[in-house]
Amino acid sequence: MKSKTVFSCQSCGYESSRWLGKCPGCDSWNSFVEEKSSPKQAQDTPRGILAKTDDPQPLKDVPLAREKRASTGIPELDRVLGGGIVPGSVILLSGDPGIGKSTLALQAGCRLSEAKERVLYVSGEESVEQTKLRAERIIKDPAAEFLVVNQIDLNVIIAQVDAVKPKVLIVDSIQVVYEPGLGSSPGSVAQVRECAALLTQLAKSRGIALFLIGHVTKDGAIAGPRVLEHIVDTVLYFEGERYSAYRVLRTTKNRFGSTNELGVFEMTSAGLLEVKNPSEIFLQERAKETSGSVVVPILEGTRPFLVEVQGLVSRSAFGMVRQKAQGFDANRLALLVAVLEKRQSLRLEDQDIFLNIVGGVRVEDPAADLGVAIAIASAFLDKPVPPDTAVLGEVGLSAEVRSVGHLPARLNEAAKLGFRRVIVPANNLKGRGDLGVKGLELLPVKSLGEALEIIRSS
Repeated sequence: MKSKTVFSCQSCGYESSRWLGKCPGCDSWNSFVEEKSSPKQAQDTPRGILAKTDDPQPLKDVPLAREKRASTGIPELDRVLGGGIVPGSVILLSGDPGIGKSTLALQAGCRLSEAKERVLYVSGEESVEQTKLRAERIIKDPAAEFLVVNQIDLNVIIAQVDAVKPKVLIVDSIQVVYEPGLGSSPGSVAQVRECAALLTQLAKSRGIALFLIGHVTKDGAIAGPRVLEHIVDTVLYFEGERYSAYRVLRTTKNRFGSTNELGVFEMTSAGLLEVKNPSEIFLQERAKETSGSVVVPILEGTRPFLVEVQGLVSRSAFGMVRQKAQGFDANRLALLVAVLEKRQSLRLEDQDIFLNIVGGVRVEDPAADLGVAIAIASAFLDKPVPPDTAVLGEVGLSAEVRSVGHLPARLNEAAKLGFRRVIVPANNLKGRGDLGVKGLELLPVKSLGEALEIIRSS
């Protein structure tokens, strides 16, 4: 049969017989690309050998087998995954080029093979010799259960999986794998969608844990159709500053665990090393007695750690003021600046305001509101916050300080790092007894104004 020309949206995979300026599926502009596709012959498709033929049955009668999670041997990765990998799960690992995706996958594969789990590493972008060279600096003596192959033909990969019967399959990367039955080139919307769907079906039917490494676009989004994120069970995103040694691994989707956990790694010549105490790393270069610097105990999932919030306020040299935030939501920053202007009478209307979360971490915890507001006020008033004082609390539009969750865990983390005083929401201490930690003074506040008075009088 003759091939036909279709136009596919690079963002969501929507297909049209003609080019469209705006995608009806996701409302993105200029996202359609031309592709040529040819119908596959029935004998060429591997779908038949992958699908199960179980009859429908009542949900209450479905036997539930408690699958034991397999540890990757990397506790930080296990934490983000929810305790380890589940057989038959599909995990998408994405991030900027050179951030450490392949290194992390290779380390996890080596650790799993040491635990007698057969691992097949499909390298589509590197030869097996290049993979061996990269592995030598990570692990000196790989286990015999760790198998590697250079292949991008999907049908050949499926045949090798049937022959090897691995427990874990790593595909690096999904953008270079192609299905010969499709007329489009590798990396196109149709190829990425089809290959990901078939590999997912393979993993589910064989009980194989599947890792897919995905590229990202220049905007930081996962390359390929958005359906790729819907197909997989877990989406992991590796982030960090290009010139920083520290990397943060977070999950944006997880069917088998929490989406709030976070893992911290350090990139070294020997691969990725786990950071056991992120708080100490993020605060080790903190300048003392400097205005605009505030330490905030934040919570990522079940893990508390301390980050430094830096604020800088300077008179604008242009007609329009600027508000820039690194690691913090810009809209939230604008809201807090408005509260400082309206409720605390700080004249910030002609000031450029810059905010930075040290260490390349992105903070979404509402408990950082009070710390951000005090950092800006401290920079504007040129009044340093005492170096032994930490701050936490959510700020409302009326400048009230609202309570936060998991206060004891945050206080314990602050005490471990040597802090002596913590400004906390007053409502967190109502009717809950003594939440204080030995050697730690709690300073309850009901409003932003009360917190600023503590800083001014220090």
